Amino acid sequence: MTDESHYNPIGTVHGGLVCTLLDSALGCAVQSTLPQGQGYTSIEIKVNYLRPVFATSGPLTCVATVTKPGNRVAFADGVVTDGSGKTVATATGSLLVFPIG
Repeated sequence: MTDESHYNPIGTVHGGLVCTLLDSALGCAVQSTLPQGQGYTSIEIKVNYLRPVFATSGPLTCVATVTKPGNRVAFADGVVTDGSGKTVATATGSLLVFPIG
């Protein structure tokens, strides 16, 4: 849940919070496609903010889907909805895939 402590100076939840949520979800989606010993890091994210988020918007839900897994770069999309099911933001991202260790 968001609250007023997440507000920016114009009185809405800061877009950085929503971007962080999307970035984390995209990464988790890609991680679910990788074999043990492989890791990832975000190399690009593009966020579209469709409507403002307020403390009264209810819990945010984020769903991410891998659109193209890869051995070197993977691609994913994400959608954030508010408590009433309205889409508040979408994102596309590319993530570098690399061996860990």
